[in-house]
Amino acid sequence: MNGKKIKEIALERIERLFNLAIEMLHERPDLAQKYVENARKIAMRARIKLPREKRLLICKHCKRFIFPGVSSRVRIQLRREPHMIITCLYCGGHMRRPLRKRST
Repeated sequence: MNGKKIKEIALERIERLFNLAIEMLHERPDLAQKYVENARKIAMRARIKLPREKRLLICKHCKRFIFPGVSSRVRIQLRREPHMIITCLYCGGHMRRPLRKRST
């Protein structure tokens, strides 16, 4: 198999695993966490980056699956540069995401 085909298959599997994790989040959070761990391993093995919308669902500090309102808290700060603060409820880590695109 060529590298392009492997990366396509990996992205499909990652997408499927994240969808399963979101479905199972309320019933079995441990299983949802396992799905996300497997998706991260697939991405590392295939040497691809997780898509941006999927990266936002993983804590940068403890690498756990965080979902807004369930396992993370999301706050909007308008001071200085408007940004969103995501707090992981597992480890207490904070992640800041800018709300405006940089104009450079």
